[in-house]
Amino acid sequence: MSELTNDNAPEKEPSNTEKPATKKIGNLRMVWERAVNYPKQIAFAAIALFVAAMATLAIPWGFKSIVDEGFASGGGDIAPYFQILLVIVAILAVATALRFYFVSWLGERVVADIRLAVQRNLLRLAPGFFEENRPSEIASRMTSDTAIIEQVVGTTVSVALRNIIIGIGGIIFLFTLAPTLTAGLLLGIPIVILPIVFIGRKLTNVSRFSQDRVADVGAMVSETLGAMKIVQAFGQETREHERFGSAVESTFDTAKRRIRLRAALTAVIIALVFTGITLLMWRGAIGVADGSISGGTIAAFVLTGGLVAGAFGALTEVYGDLLRAAGAAGRLAELLSEEPGIAAPASPIALPEPPRGQISFDNVTFAYPTRTDTAALKNFSLKVTPGETVAVVGPSGAGKSTLFQLAQRFYDPQGGSVRIDGVALPSADPADIRERMALVPQDTVLFAASARDNLRYGKWDATDEEIWAAARAANAEKFLAELPEGLDSFMGEAGTRLSGGQRQRVAIARALLRQTPILLLDEATSALDAESEKLVQDALDRLMRERTTLVIAHRLATIRSADRIIVMDEGQIVEQGDHDSLITKNGLYAKLAELQFNGVEQSKTAIAI
Repeated sequence: MSELTNDNAPEKEPSNTEKPATKKIGNLRMVWERAVNYPKQIAFAAIALFVAAMATLAIPWGFKSIVDEGFASGGGDIAPYFQILLVIVAILAVATALRFYFVSWLGERVVADIRLAVQRNLLRLAPGFFEENRPSEIASRMTSDTAIIEQVVGTTVSVALRNIIIGIGGIIFLFTLAPTLTAGLLLGIPIVILPIVFIGRKLTNVSRFSQDRVADVGAMVSETLGAMKIVQAFGQETREHERFGSAVESTFDTAKRRIRLRAALTAVIIALVFTGITLLMWRGAIGVADGSISGGTIAAFVLTGGLVAGAFGALTEVYGDLLRAAGAAGRLAELLSEEPGIAAPASPIALPEPPRGQISFDNVTFAYPTRTDTAALKNFSLKVTPGETVAVVGPSGAGKSTLFQLAQRFYDPQGGSVRIDGVALPSADPADIRERMALVPQDTVLFAASARDNLRYGKWDATDEEIWAAARAANAEKFLAELPEGLDSFMGEAGTRLSGGQRQRVAIARALLRQTPILLLDEATSALDAESEKLVQDALDRLMRERTTLVIAHRLATIRSADRIIVMDEGQIVEQGDHDSLITKNGLYAKLAELQFNGVEQSKTAIAI
C-alpha cells in the first residue's frame, strides 16, 4: 500500500535523482486513455484547430497580396484583397470558437471521468487505507489536481497543437518567401531548445513539490473547518491561523521557485527568438533596399516570423503546464492504481440461506496497520450463537471496537479466523458479509442530505411507512414529524441541524430499518437523555430478541439483561457470564460496576442536597 502523505516526515526539497521529465510526462497517458473514449469530439476539435491555424498563417499571405498586388499596382482596386482578408478573419473566428467549445467540452468530460474513476476505486479500499492516508489530502487531489488536468486538456494541449501547426506551417511558408533568411532562422532553433531541456528538468521536480504543498493547504483547511467548534472552544484560533499561515507561506515559497524557473525559461526563449528574428529582419531590410526582396514579401516575413516566434515562445509555457499536469496525473494515478487490501476472492463462498446470525472468533490475533507493535486482540476466541445478545465491556483500549471492525471484515486478522454462519470471512464476498449486519456506531455519522435519505441509507428502497415504523421504534418519530419539511428536511453537514441525541436516534432507526440478522451496537444510547434512553432501550430489547446482537457498552446499567457479558482487557477475555454472576466474582466487572453505580448514587445524593 503506497503512502500518500506522512505528516511526521520532514519536508524535502525536490531531488535531482527524481525520474527524468520524459517519464514524468508519461503520467499523462492516464489522461489520454480517457480522452480517446470521445473520438468524435477529438476529431471536431482537431479539424477546427487545423483550420484556425491555417487561417492564422493565411493572414500574412493576405497582407503580402495587398502590398505587392494592390499598392504596387499604383493604388488600383485593392478592395478584393481586403475582402479576402476579411473572409480569412471570419473563418479564423468561427474555427477558433469551435475549437474552444470542443476542447473545453473534452477537458470537462475527461476530468469528470477521472473523478468518477478515482471515487469508484476509493470506495473499494479498506478503512485501513484511510487511516494511513489523510482523506482531506485525497479530497484535495480530486479537486486541485483535476482542475490542473482540466486546464491542460481544455486549453493547454489545444494551444500547444495550434502553436506547433503555426510553427511548422509558418516555417514552410517562410521558406517559400525567403529561403536564405529562413535557413538562418532555423539555425537558432537548437539554441532555443537547449534551455528548455536544462531548465525544464528542474521545473519538473519543483512543479510536483508545489502541487504537494497546495494539497497540504487544502487538507489543513478541511481539518480546521471540520473541527471549528473545538478550535473555538479551546481558544486556538490564533494558533490555527499561524499554523495555516506557515503552510501557506511554504506553498508560496515553493510556488516562487517554480515561477522563477518558468520566468527564466520564458525570458531566455523570448530573448533568443526575438533577437534572431530582429537580426533576420535587419538582413531582410537590406534585401528590400537593394531590390532582391519585395515589400510584400518582407511584410509577410515579418508577420509570419512573429507568429512563429510567438508559437515557439508559447510552447515554453505549455511545457511548464504539461509538467504540472503530469505531476497531478501521477498523484491521481496513485489513487487509481491502489488495490484494496480487503477484496472478494475469485470464487467467493456463498453464505448460508436463510441466515442464522452466528459469529465466531477463533484464536484471533490482530494489530492495526498503523500500530503493528501493539496487538489489539491476542488469541481471542468467542462464539456468539444465533439470536444471542452478547455485551462487551472493558476499559478503553481493551479491543472492544476491534471486534466490530473484524466482524465486518474491514481488516483481516494476522492470526486465527473470523466466521459468519460457519464461513471464514476471507472466503466470502465482503458485500455479502456486511449485508447481514446493521451498525449503530458510537460516533454518529449522518450525511448532508434529507432525513429520508439518511434513514433509508441501509435500505434504499424502503417505503415511507417502513421509515416511519423504524423511526417510531427508535423514538425518533416525534421530532422528525416536527421538522419543517418532514422527511424531506435537510439535515445539514454531518446532521448539524439535529441535537446529539436526535442524531443517534436517527442512526438507530437506520440500523433497525435494515432488518439484518446481526446487530452491532457500539454505545447506541450514549447520547440520549434518561427518558429517551429508556424508550429506545425498550425498542432495542424487543428487536434484539430476534437477532444476534453484539453490544459494546460503557454504561453497565444498559446491559444487565444481556444473555452474556464478556469482559475484555488488553485484547483478551478476562471474565464472562451474566451480570449477577460477574458481580459475585468480584473481578474487573465488579470494579467497573462499583465505580459506575456508586458514582450514580453519589450524584443523586448531591442533587438531593
